[in-house]
Amino acid sequence: MPSALSQARAMFIGIVYALIAGLLWGLVFVGPLLLPEYPAALQSVGRYLAFGLIALPLAWFDCVELRRLAPGDWLEALKLSAIGNLLYYFCLAAAIQRAGAPLPTMIVGTLPVVIAICANRRNARRDGVLPWRKLAPSLALIGLGVACVNQVELAAVRSDPMADPWRYLSGAALAFVAVACWTWYPLRNADWLRDHAGRSPRAWATAQGLVTLPLAATGYALLWGGMTWSTSDFAMPFGPRPGVFIALMCAIGLFASWLGTLCWNQASQRLPTAIAGQLIVFETLAALGYAFALRSHAPSLLTVIGIALLIAGVVLAVRIRPELAPQTRPVA
Repeated sequence: MPSALSQARAMFIGIVYALIAGLLWGLVFVGPLLLPEYPAALQSVGRYLAFGLIALPLAWFDCVELRRLAPGDWLEALKLSAIGNLLYYFCLAAAIQRAGAPLPTMIVGTLPVVIAICANRRNARRDGVLPWRKLAPSLALIGLGVACVNQVELAAVRSDPMADPWRYLSGAALAFVAVACWTWYPLRNADWLRDHAGRSPRAWATAQGLVTLPLAATGYALLWGGMTWSTSDFAMPFGPRPGVFIALMCAIGLFASWLGTLCWNQASQRLPTAIAGQLIVFETLAALGYAFALRSHAPSLLTVIGIALLIAGVVLAVRIRPELAPQTRPVA
């Protein structure tokens, strides 16, 4: 049994890795805002085409670990990449373009609560149970913080006479699909990492990039062909601002996709899934910070209060220690 000191050290390191992952993942909210004229599908396949190409040379450093992966492991990496990468980012980018940044950010910001609840029910035997009586205050603070952070933005949306309700509704629906994808992804990804504790998190991140490459390349080719066939005036293959598009896709592919996944894998090996799920709140905070930086103005008082509640909820959550599930308690 690991000592309390080693467990605390693992928790601390895991939290730091989750923080870094959140800061990097927050960058994915920037792409649709900087490239509003680019289709969401093109941004999704472009980002993961860059991720796959970046993973190719990185695979050389992990060739020994990658050869240890069984066919079932590669299939799992393919599922994770298709749902947690391509489908998630397509839905997120489309939601931001259709509903603006605030509404999708609010909906995706519920991920810490959704994942924590799912993990607490799903992973009790492996990770233990975070008692609901202790977890509830943390979840309440995070939920209240998300609501406060977005209240001002949603009021602005409601007061906009040019707003298209159906466009916002479709954006909200796509954001909910993104939440479903990213609830499934960390749970399944943590399953693999916890079941293969001796494997390299870096190699697993690279493996996901390698299997993403053919998916993204195929998607890019189909999208290009479809636009050509439909005589779209969009300038394929790289759009009206090729330099900006390529640079942004490479930056997001390297930092958000590969390095962010690596840091998240490191956190997932060290933290109970219910705790790790709540730490995705760092992504929401980073996305909001980047959005306000692009707007070049400070957040409102209500937004600041919401951010403080989010941070308080996370701090409270990571202090909770899992307890053995009733069916796994040792018999006297």
